[in-house]
Amino acid sequence: MKQNFSEKRVVVIGAGLSGQALVRFLLQRGATVALSDQRDAERISGIEELRKMPIRLDFGGHDLDLFEQADLVAVSPGVPLDCEPLQYAASCNIPLLGEVELAAREIEAPIIGITGTNGKSTTTSLIGEIMRAWGKKAFVGGNLGTPLVEACGQDYDVLAVELSSFQLETIERFHPRFGLLLNLSSDHLDRYPDLDTYYRAKLQLFRNMDASDYAILNADDAEICQLAREIKATKVWFSAKGQAVKGMLRQEGRLLWNWNGAQVSLPLERLQLAGEHNLENAMASMIPALLQGCPADLAWSAVCAFTGLEHRMNLVRRLNGVDWYNDSKGTNVGSVLKSLAGLSSPVTLIAGGKDKGGDYAPLRPLLEEKVESLILIGEAAKRMATELSGACQIRFAATLASAVEQAHKVTAPGGTVLLSPACSSFDMFQNYQERGHQFVQLVQRLPDAGEDS
Repeated sequence: MKQNFSEKRVVVIGAGLSGQALVRFLLQRGATVALSDQRDAERISGIEELRKMPIRLDFGGHDLDLFEQADLVAVSPGVPLDCEPLQYAASCNIPLLGEVELAAREIEAPIIGITGTNGKSTTTSLIGEIMRAWGKKAFVGGNLGTPLVEACGQDYDVLAVELSSFQLETIERFHPRFGLLLNLSSDHLDRYPDLDTYYRAKLQLFRNMDASDYAILNADDAEICQLAREIKATKVWFSAKGQAVKGMLRQEGRLLWNWNGAQVSLPLERLQLAGEHNLENAMASMIPALLQGCPADLAWSAVCAFTGLEHRMNLVRRLNGVDWYNDSKGTNVGSVLKSLAGLSSPVTLIAGGKDKGGDYAPLRPLLEEKVESLILIGEAAKRMATELSGACQIRFAATLASAVEQAHKVTAPGGTVLLSPACSSFDMFQNYQERGHQFVQLVQRLPDAGEDS
């Protein structure tokens, strides 16, 4: 049911994609809206459209009086809850709700919520492919790209919603029918005081779920197994390592679906997605549909037809015997480890960017085993070099263009160049997509051996 915000004063904090979607959503429901962002107006994408809207713009800082006078503060996911205007609003007993919470209150179709440190976007996209192949009208979005509020008022059969820990911080009544927790590893320690706080933000996904709902969990992840004790939803497990779980497991060259007496076998050789992490994503993605009665062969065919998302281990070019991979979405150490694990040595790794506060030391064993040259860019370069000293040859580059040029010079035929930064992009780029697109353009421009001569 559409919410009525008439005569309500709402401040939207954060003028990114979700914030601007919230503004449109609230205006359609009669609210008096102000949009607040610490950035100056010239740094706001879409500022001209915003200036045409009947809203107050509060840019270049935050007017605390605006927050004090609000009936509600709608929080964009990129805004930390401990920032001054939100702390001030909370002290004035002003409700703080996120975009996902506000949208979900109008949505009646079942929601599949997907979270975890890595693999969320691929799994969410796979779920959408499966549901569409099954004849369902499926929304695919959330943190993946399209804000959930864009689904309000639309006639969907099911919604596959990627959820970051930031989005889950501001839920209250949000209640998915299916909740997927794919994996947990170190990330976002520039926002959270410790790993436990980050993990518990992820656990918010299951906060309002009960035994009539389903929690789809990775049996191979020790942190998830520990936290699963607190989840009240019916647990369905998946195991790429072949643990004998109630759910889905790998057994030699096939997947087995074992649930309520049904046993289905699916041949792994049909899967086009490479890497252990993508096998986990594929397994998790099928479970919501299988639990609802989707034929296993149909779901598996949809998964096997999928070739992957942009900026996630995409082969950009094979040049003079060297493979160039774009993994710009590899924004944390766990993601880089999974990408390196699927490659044969020797690798030239381009990494670095905005430091997220995590520990880079777990990279050391695979750097020693597979990486000949590590080329570092961005704000995190010096700290990464210090923590990884001696693991392999370390070089520095002032720009991504310089890093690509160096990689072209030092990588011999038979090697691989991998952009997988282990950091966010915000020191040098608008987002990981811009970083990835620039990498692709730079690689495509490299001359081949004939042009060099």
